[in-house]
Amino acid sequence: MGTGLKNLSDYKPGVIPRADDMIFGIVVSEWNSEITGSLLKGAVETLTARGAKEENIMIKYVPGSFELTLGAQLMSENADLDSVICLGCIIQGETRHFDFICQGVTYGITDLNMNYNMPFVFGVLTTDTIEQANDRAGGKHGNKGEEAAITAIRMVALQRELEQDSQD
Repeated sequence: MGTGLKNLSDYKPGVIPRADDMIFGIVVSEWNSEITGSLLKGAVETLTARGAKEENIMIKYVPGSFELTLGAQLMSENADLDSVICLGCIIQGETRHFDFICQGVTYGITDLNMNYNMPFVFGVLTTDTIEQANDRAGGKHGNKGEEAAITAIRMVALQRELEQDSQD
């Protein structure tokens, strides 16, 4: 579903598990920092609203969205985390660079999900304009950072549930 038809911040809070004992990494692109800063704010506020302790939220910055994949991998290998949220913003320019970065980041985060035993969450905006990015970073379409945080919580809960079921 396209975001034009949905507000990213609309969700049913009763469906979202508590995050009291969960530990999160957040890797944030410094490129388009006004946008990624808003995404980060939305993610952290959502995690703490669901019970995550601030000391259980590790935040690290990388130069651009392309570096999110390695940043997330390094976080997962060097910290005891339940999930890593990747936040970035790629805005279409005049060249095909946009396509290569979007594809690389998408495949990279997908590979992390498949090769590591933890959720890596895709919180990367891929927009045509800065206005579209603002609309999705706290504007009229909500905040993709909030959505990414909710996804992380739900995926950690799912992983724990399935691991518990397999032990029963």
